[in-house]
Amino acid sequence: MNRNLTDGLNFFSKLNPARVVNAGKLYSSYLLSRMLKRPIHWGMPVVMEIEPTTSCNLRCPQCPSGLREFSRNTGMLDLPLYKKIIDELHEDLIYLILYFQGEPFLNKQFLEFVKYAAAKNIYTATSSNAHYFTDEMAKATIESGLDRLIISVDGITQDTYQKYRKGGNLDKVLEGTRNLVKWKKELGKSTPHIIWQFIAFKHNEHQIPELKKIAKEIGVDELGIKTAQIYDYQNTDELIPDNEELSRYKKTEKGYEIKNELLNQCWRLWRGSVVTWDGLVVPCCFDKDATHRFGDVATDSFEEVWRGDAYQNFRGAILRSRKEIDICTNCTEGTKVWA
Repeated sequence: MNRNLTDGLNFFSKLNPARVVNAGKLYSSYLLSRMLKRPIHWGMPVVMEIEPTTSCNLRCPQCPSGLREFSRNTGMLDLPLYKKIIDELHEDLIYLILYFQGEPFLNKQFLEFVKYAAAKNIYTATSSNAHYFTDEMAKATIESGLDRLIISVDGITQDTYQKYRKGGNLDKVLEGTRNLVKWKKELGKSTPHIIWQFIAFKHNEHQIPELKKIAKEIGVDELGIKTAQIYDYQNTDELIPDNEELSRYKKTEKGYEIKNELLNQCWRLWRGSVVTWDGLVVPCCFDKDATHRFGDVATDSFEEVWRGDAYQNFRGAILRSRKEIDICTNCTEGTKVWA
C-alpha cells in the first residue's frame, strides 16, 4: 500500500463522532467569523502543539533555540503538567504535535508523552534533528506509538549540512534514520511515518536531486522540501535560494517580499494552540518567544484560557488587520514543496 495512504488511513482512524462534531463546530464558527468580521468561536482544539523543551544540541542561525536568544524561560516540560493538558483535551483532540522549539528527544520523558497520548487514540507527531537515535532509542521510538516523525536533513554532505545545522553531524542523522527504518521493518510496524525534511537554502538547493536518491535508498516514507523562514529577509539574500519556487520570498525592485498575501483571517486561531514547556498558551508557532500570552495552563484550565478575553481579542485583531500583528508579518504558512 502507498505509504502516504497508510499514514492518511492511520490519521482517520483517530476520528470518532464526537471529534468530528467538534471539528465541525470549529470550522463553521471560523467561516462565520470571516463573514461577519468578528470573532465567533465554538468547540475545543483539534490540533495542539506542546513544547517538550526549549533546549537544543545544535546552533542553527535562524532559530532562537540555536541562537540561545530566548527572552522567555527555558526548560523541560514535566509529565504532570503534560497529563493535565491531555486529560482536559483528549476527547476532542485529534492531532498532537510534540514540538515547538528545541530538540524533543532531549527531554527524557518524551516517549512517555507519546505513549500517554497514543493510549487516548490521538495522532502524535514530532520533529527532530535525529542525533539521538541509537539502535536502542530507535527501537523504543517505534514501539512508543508515535505516528509521524519529521527528521531535518538539510544537506547530503557534512560541509553543506553544517552550514545551517551548526554543531550537527550528518553521519549520526543518516545512521539514526537507518536504525528507525530497520526497526519498523523488524517489528512489522507502519508507524511512525518517517519524513525527511530538507529546508532549501542558497547553499544546498543544488543537492535536492541527490537527496531524493539517498532518501529512496534508505527507505524513508516521504521527502519534504521546505522553504526557509528568514527573519531579516529584507536586508539579506545570503540564505534565500536562487530558485524562487523554493523560497517564501520574491525579489522585487525594492528587495525581497513575502509571497503570501496577508489576508485578515487565520484558521490556526480557531483550530488549536501552542503550549510552551511551562504552560504558557500562545497563538501559533510563529510566536517563538511567547510574546502573545493568553494564559497559563499550569494554574488555570485550558478551556478558561481558550475562551478568555485575551484569546478572543487576538482573534478579533486578526480579522480586523493582520498586518498590524508582529508575528504575522513574516508568516508564510503552507509554503512547502513536497518532493
